[in-house]
Amino acid sequence: MATLYVENVPEDLYSALRERARKHRKSVAAEVLSLIEQNVATAAELKRRQLAFQQILRIRKKGKQGAFPSAEQMQREDRAR
Repeated sequence: MATLYVENVPEDLYSALRERARKHRKSVAAEVLSLIEQNVATAAELKRRQLAFQQILRIRKKGKQGAFPSAEQMQREDRAR
């Protein structure tokens, strides 16, 4: 596993990080690692997102083919009742 050193961290940023780590009952290093994991996508995560986006596009395309009524159509049907 790689090691990462960070220098010249502004004092107010480090204080906020230390407070956040305390609230989550973690060390500063563990909190930094947690933040990096949440905010930096790995190649595997990017691939997963791309597949999910492609699925969304396929679902949208099916909707445009008439599988689902438009909002306007639903309102007209509702008013006609």
